Amino acid sequence: MYLLISLVVVLVGGVAVGLQNPLAALMGQRIGVLQSAFVVHLGGAVFAGALLLVIPGGQLSAWRSVPWYALAGGALGVMLVSAIAFAIPRLGVAAATGVLVAAQLL
Repeated sequence: MYLLISLVVVLVGGVAVGLQNPLAALMGQRIGVLQSAFVVHLGGAVFAGALLLVIPGGQLSAWRSVPWYALAGGALGVMLVSAIAFAIPRLGVAAATGVLVAAQLL
């Protein structure tokens, strides 16, 4: 059962990435690349906060115990959304996603 749930979660995540990229690019064209990254992360923070209120458990208060460099995940997320918002209008969705995946594999 856990395998099936894990597969569904990963599939939903893959669809989310596929939808987030062109939406962030569209927003980046309208309001700017960094502004788009800010709005995307603000929306993500609101969504995650709502989930934290609904889903019981978790250890959010233990965030201080993670290594300082783990907090770079937020900055890396801004870099990713900014890169996608910049690249998709110039390269197209397929090329930008292909380069993104190739960079991940490197």
